[in-house]
Amino acid sequence: MLLHLSQENKTFLSMINNVLTTDGFYFCTDYDLTHTMQRLANTSPDFQEMSLLERADQRFVWNGNLLRELAAQPELHKFALPVVHGFIVMKPCRINGKIFEWILISRRSCFRAGVRYYVRGIDSEGHAANFVETEQIVLYDETKASFVQTRGSMPFYWSQRPNLKYKPKPIISKTTSHMDGFQRHFDSQLLIYGKQTILNLVNQKGSEKPLEQAFAKMVSGMNNGMLRYIAFDFHKECSHMRWDRLQILVDSVAETQDEYGFFMVNSEGKTVAQQKGVFRSNCMDCLDRTNVIQSLLARRSLQMVIPCRLQLLACVVSWADNANACAVQYAGTGALKTDFTRTGKRTRLGLVMDGWNSMIRYYKNNFSDGFRQDSIDLFLGNFAVDESDGPTPLRVQKDWKFLTLPIIMLVAFSMCIVCLLMAGDTWTETLAYVMFWGAASAITAAIIMYNGQDFVDAPKLVHKEKID
Repeated sequence: MLLHLSQENKTFLSMINNVLTTDGFYFCTDYDLTHTMQRLANTSPDFQEMSLLERADQRFVWNGNLLRELAAQPELHKFALPVVHGFIVMKPCRINGKIFEWILISRRSCFRAGVRYYVRGIDSEGHAANFVETEQIVLYDETKASFVQTRGSMPFYWSQRPNLKYKPKPIISKTTSHMDGFQRHFDSQLLIYGKQTILNLVNQKGSEKPLEQAFAKMVSGMNNGMLRYIAFDFHKECSHMRWDRLQILVDSVAETQDEYGFFMVNSEGKTVAQQKGVFRSNCMDCLDRTNVIQSLLARRSLQMVIPCRLQLLACVVSWADNANACAVQYAGTGALKTDFTRTGKRTRLGLVMDGWNSMIRYYKNNFSDGFRQDSIDLFLGNFAVDESDGPTPLRVQKDWKFLTLPIIMLVAFSMCIVCLLMAGDTWTETLAYVMFWGAASAITAAIIMYNGQDFVDAPKLVHKEKID
């Protein structure tokens, strides 16, 4: 029993270490990183007097579980700083002798947090998977301007669990009322951000088509004038390297972007412009396609903010770094399509790098993401370690198929190779042996693929229903 506890404690510690060694944790002692500039400007004096911990936007406080005891003791709040997870870059720039600061902040939500295939859709509270609020800030001569966008998984109940296939088929729940969670999600979003333009970038054919149709139907059913829905088949429009066609989408929302505007405070500290709405972008992962579109909208916003005095287009390449950070945290690898974000062109080298990252994603999503999901759940307090000596979910043993079938397949494949290299007395005898062992190998591989979910690294700490 003590040996079991010792091994499990080592596993729990390695999980915590796995989260803490992931890049992208930030804190600040004199600025509230959890809020946008606009939210901070629209607060009361009482709010400004609160400690950073008290006034933090809880969606983005990743160490909230670790600070729960300090949070109950106001005298200790000055020692308890909220930590955000995502990406922050600050670039001092000089153009035509004018110096300014360009800042990009991505805040990942700690609600429904997790990894790519194990956390999709929304939970019963309306929290979307992989929800990220991204704020682009420009500081110049004590004038401040910001532009905010959001991304998040399609906000209804769907899943896409790994099963050894390259692209598992997404499944929309047939047993849950989607509109309840959908309504909660957008009620919250409209309250926080104002008007919403949804940019759904998924494919409008194949396995992604039912998701797009469901999303469109729910927006229509909600019948809210504050919501606008646009479906744009990214892959179809940009096929054959026609990435210039992304301008079609940018042009179609230009009037809406002009209406939403940006937030700005002049050198006297007076608010001269408010952002009236946000673009909520999504694809399947809310990573690669999403980041490309967000970078284009951000570039246009920069031209709106300071059209002549400061051209900040050179800073937009940092959106590729932002894409990589968000992708590593959710999918386990750097982002795809970053060659376009950095250079404005799609290249063949970029396609090769995307292929490499896709292979790494396949391996991690199938064989290591269960551990990563458990690590996040443990860190955020979604799973509490029982200090008694009772059994923990870590002790669940794999089914017999997990070891037996791969060994049989490996032996059969090895025998097939041996038979090819060591020919028998006649070619018919050699062919018979090769066909037998080849068939055994193929049949075993087919059985493994058919039972794919039994062979992937699945989370153990949080029950399946809490994730779906």
